[in-house]
Amino acid sequence: MDKKSLSESDICAKYITPAVVRAGWDEATQLRREVYFTDGRIIVRGKLVTRGKAKRADYVLYYQHFTIAIIEAKDNNHSVGDGMQQALDYATTLDIPFVFSSNGDGFVFHDRTGNSTIETNLALTEFPAPSELWAKYRDWKGLAPEQEKMVLQPYYDDGSGKQPRYYQRNAINTMMEAIAKGQNRILLVMATGTGKTYTAFQIIWRLWKGGQKKRILFLADRNVLINQTMVNDFRPFAGKMAKLSTAAKTIERDDGSSVELTLAHDKKRRINPAYEIYLGLYQAITGVEEKQKIFKEFSPGFFDLIVIDECHRGSAAEDSAWREILEYFSAATQIGLTATPKETQYVSNSHYFGEAVYTYSLKQGIRDGFLAPYKVIKVHLDVDVVGYRPKLDETDDRGSEITDRIYNQKDFDRSLVIDNRTKRVAKWVSDYLKESGRFQKTIVFCVDVEHAARMRQALINENADLVRENSRYVMRITGDDEQGKEQLDNFIDPESKYPVIVTTSRLLSTGVDAQTCRLIVLEREVGSMTEFKQIVGRGTRVHEDTKKYYFTLIDFRKATNHFADPDFDEDPVQIYEPGEHDPVTPPDMPPVGMPLEPDESETIIDRPLPPDITIRPIVGESSGKYYVKGNPVQVLTERVEYLDENGKLVTESLRDYTRKALRQQFVSLDRFLNRWRSQERKDAIIAELAAEGLLLEPLMEEVGKDLDPFDLICHIAFDRPPLTRRDRAESVRKRDIFTKYSPQAIAVLEALLNKYQDEGIVAGLDDLRILQIAPFNGMGTVPQLIKQFGGRPDYERAVRELQTALYQDIA
Repeated sequence: MDKKSLSESDICAKYITPAVVRAGWDEATQLRREVYFTDGRIIVRGKLVTRGKAKRADYVLYYQHFTIAIIEAKDNNHSVGDGMQQALDYATTLDIPFVFSSNGDGFVFHDRTGNSTIETNLALTEFPAPSELWAKYRDWKGLAPEQEKMVLQPYYDDGSGKQPRYYQRNAINTMMEAIAKGQNRILLVMATGTGKTYTAFQIIWRLWKGGQKKRILFLADRNVLINQTMVNDFRPFAGKMAKLSTAAKTIERDDGSSVELTLAHDKKRRINPAYEIYLGLYQAITGVEEKQKIFKEFSPGFFDLIVIDECHRGSAAEDSAWREILEYFSAATQIGLTATPKETQYVSNSHYFGEAVYTYSLKQGIRDGFLAPYKVIKVHLDVDVVGYRPKLDETDDRGSEITDRIYNQKDFDRSLVIDNRTKRVAKWVSDYLKESGRFQKTIVFCVDVEHAARMRQALINENADLVRENSRYVMRITGDDEQGKEQLDNFIDPESKYPVIVTTSRLLSTGVDAQTCRLIVLEREVGSMTEFKQIVGRGTRVHEDTKKYYFTLIDFRKATNHFADPDFDEDPVQIYEPGEHDPVTPPDMPPVGMPLEPDESETIIDRPLPPDITIRPIVGESSGKYYVKGNPVQVLTERVEYLDENGKLVTESLRDYTRKALRQQFVSLDRFLNRWRSQERKDAIIAELAAEGLLLEPLMEEVGKDLDPFDLICHIAFDRPPLTRRDRAESVRKRDIFTKYSPQAIAVLEALLNKYQDEGIVAGLDDLRILQIAPFNGMGTVPQLIKQFGGRPDYERAVRELQTALYQDIA
């Protein structure tokens, strides 16, 4: 058998796998083939959603549960080391120390530890044994026997096959190693929606199961966080786990079953010390008065490990009451979990915990396809832009004289309430939902609880039909509203239809696992980058069952200006700023730098049909706040902003920006014409422009003529008068260039010409798939149609002649 003729899969089966197994690796437990470790980035083109190609390692090798080596395989037409660069890229992502490449003749071995020769060539018979690689790793990390035991403690396995994702594995292993080496203050940063609590559970499980940490305290500042954690991720601790509370509660698990939480307190508020895992609210175990500090019922050395969830929210502040708990249990190992480490003059996570030992960012999560990307709609109201100044001696609707000054956006709903402004926001949001789907889970962030109450009322009036069907369609969920708080579990439950729209101030801004939230409305300023990232995180969870692959931010308060901050680590896929009479939903436009259509590496995961709904355009307190009615409020401006190839906002006009960029690509008209005529597949040029952030479709809408990309480029970049597709098609017909073909072949070419004239598909005329659609599929099968030309090469030659004829004329 000729080795060169074997596929990559054959090379793996006949040469690489046997060599690894002969070296002592167990094929069933230590070797995995074709390991996908990302999901593939979610790409949003209007309403079309696809996934990019997921990353896949050919081989991953394990020492017990520890990922220790990776092998990239190639067929035998490649050299033995051709896969090394790709393997090193994967190894960096997966945090794997030992890297191999092979073509079946041998191996190239790359040692990322730096403790020996970095790269060596090995025969097939020289592949290292598992114990050999582990010894290298152990020596590199300097692990003593007790530390080695801790690092190798297995993960929790529930038998379902669920395994930590690669970044969770990296985080767990890094944390275990830090604890094994005696580090007692540790910060872990993971973007919202990436499984911080599950990761924390696996760390706790391994330390608890291995006996290194016997009593653990898990702290949070929201009841819903504790409850969700106990009944879901921490469920395996049942019987050993209790909540520091006296209030009994039944909670529904993710699988639909219900459980009553185990409480550590008896009715006299005495704590049962027999449990091993305790979960509690900061607020419930401390306070200003000494009698409220029930954490002191435990001795200072009672806990071996404390995990602080959402540690950016005050636990790191030196004057925080919560900090007192951490200092009381100072002998314990303390792990801080956060999506957004806080660094200000007054509060610092890194000062208390040290620099993060591991970080997995929003940008990484979106690029790996584990988090949902997002669109941004910026709405500018006239009163927000020009401000509001009361008339002489004007009083509000409660009779209070309004202080004479110019009120701006920062004042609205804080010191001055314009009733029509609230109504206009509610109508805009409702119109958006009516056009895009009225049962999208929506969070509206308001200035304060009173503003949230008024916004609730305005939204109810705009959606009276659905509120009549169910009064929970719109609800306020704020800290002072018990009825609203009772609906929080229903809002975050993917199986629960109601509530749909919730108004809030800050209660839902962090920590709440709203998996199906598709719309976030910012109706208050968000001054803190930390809080802004947390709010964005309410929408970043992907929910496959409900086809939630992206979400939308509607910004009325310029909060999304944070995208320009270098500390923000991922830009939106689209930014849309509609005017008063513009559609409320963004145009169907792919992200900058993304081809108009998916390629063969992408998988379509959602292609919903847009609803046929037309939105009619709009024409047209002495207790510290003034309430003004009757002041008309309209959407003021329309501006569509684009992102350039570096993810920065383009502020010049789209036409000027494109003209400049095209002239950088093609310095002269002749250079462009030569390139266009010499390129057999015209779509390759369009794809190259898209890769540089130059999308032609929005320009076609602006020019407003039936131009194809060729004429659009000539017109925009080189000031040539454009010919329409009809002009070009008529010119070809007059030249009668099809006479040498059979009548059946002429019919195919004329149909192609009509397709070009009507739909502008010149870039795909030579794609055989076009022959599978109307009108071609009524003329015969693809092989039958090609046969009319003599064969595929003759058909392709005829199409190229047609393309040449189309572009013979330059206006």
